[in-house]
Parts: sequence; structure tokens; C-alpha cells
Amino acid sequence: MEALTIHPQNDEQLKAIKAVLKALKIPFEKSPFNSEYLLKIKESEKDQEGAVILKCEEDISNYLNNLDADVQD
Repeated sequence: MEALTIHPQNDEQLKAIKAVLKALKIPFEKSPFNSEYLLKIKESEKDQEGAVILKCEEDISNYLNNLDADVQD
């Protein structure tokens, strides 16, 4: 079965969607996260695009060595 995420634009739409779901006996639940929080998550994901992730000293060393090699070329 699929799950849907619905984005009503106002309270009127939200009430109408809930009424339809109840009439069709389709179970639904409120998300534990508010929309502002979800927007912040999406923004932070965009900020991380192209980020370099260094997990250990070896990664750091290799990254810095590659930077040095690029500068010398």
C-alpha cells in the first residue's frame, strides 16, 4: 500500500481533506513534524549539496593532499 503526503494550502483545504478521508473510511494521521521544520530540513539538505564529507583522519589527509596536488598543477 502507498502512503501520501498532502500539502493543503490553508485550513479550509485541510478540513475538506480530512472530511473526505473520514467519509471514505481511510485512516490518516497527523505528521509529528510541522511544515516550518520540514522546510528547514529541505533547506539544510540543499546546503549540503556538493559538500565534502571527511569521516576519519585518512580522509582528511587524502583530501588535503589532493588540494596540494591541485595547487601545484
